[in-house]
Amino acid sequence: MAATRVRRRRTAPPRPAAARNAAKGNPVSRFFDHFAAHVTRWAGSPVAFGLALIAVVLWGISGPAFGYSETWQLVINTGTTIVTFLMVFLIQQSQNKDSEALHLKLDELLIALEGADERLVDAERLDEDKLLALAAACTARARTQRRKRARSRRQR
Repeated sequence: MAATRVRRRRTAPPRPAAARNAAKGNPVSRFFDHFAAHVTRWAGSPVAFGLALIAVVLWGISGPAFGYSETWQLVINTGTTIVTFLMVFLIQQSQNKDSEALHLKLDELLIALEGADERLVDAERLDEDKLLALAAACTARARTQRRKRARSRRQR
């Protein structure tokens, strides 16, 4: 495999306002980030699953004592609805942060690699039409590269 040349460092375009605000230390953003990270990490743990399973089993066992009433059903429906509603926001925040970190790492690699298509840096910020056009250009470039490699292998 041919060695990849690394070019001099350039800077990536500025990040969105949300990332800049979090970096500045907005106390509400910092608290929410910290809280969301801990809750989503805990919610994905075996302990959280075990506690949720126990709660559902206890609720099911208590059915006969409450005569399977509407109130009995409402308890689990309301509880799960509230938890689900709040978890959506916490999980989305964690996914946004993970996605931003991943894009920063990929952008850094694109910036560092000689011959990389610089249009790919911050491609996630393009509108759909521009992104589709860029994807088509990348696919065409990949096909060309595969053909060149296949030809060079055959010539060996």
